[in-house]
Amino acid sequence: MYPINNPQEYQKYVDKKSPNSSIVKNCSRAFLVGGLICAIGQLIYFYCTYKGLDNVSANTVVSISLVGISAFLTAINVFNRIGKFAGAGSLIPITGFANSIVAPAMEYKSEGYILGVGSKMFTVAGPVLVYGISSSVIIGIIACLFIWYLELLKNKENILLNI
Repeated sequence: MYPINNPQEYQKYVDKKSPNSSIVKNCSRAFLVGGLICAIGQLIYFYCTYKGLDNVSANTVVSISLVGISAFLTAINVFNRIGKFAGAGSLIPITGFANSIVAPAMEYKSEGYILGVGSKMFTVAGPVLVYGISSSVIIGIIACLFIWYLELLKNKENILLNI
């Protein structure tokens, strides 16, 4: 290895060491696998409604089923291979959330259930949950204030009309 003296040499070094990836191939794989996951969810939904469940219950069954399937596939180390093939196509749906919880739990099981599994299980999903819940609370407060303001304007308008 020789010393790198200028930015051009460094860029050549980075280009040589960086893997070349086809954007079209990666996007196609992500689209196909993500679509397949969603199609499986839709099939589960159709089956649930065929068996007589209402929409809310069928949606719940779909979510639980997809999380369970992805947790099982993570446990038998199949989901990681799917993730390497599909990239974000396997991580964007709810299956990625299950994988982000099960994988660290399995990895840190040797450290015990409290200090290993319990503390490390949410290392990836924890920030997502915190920011997701926090942003939904903030949006809810903004929506309540907006509705309150609209009601105030409506009542003010009604009061002016009665005068």
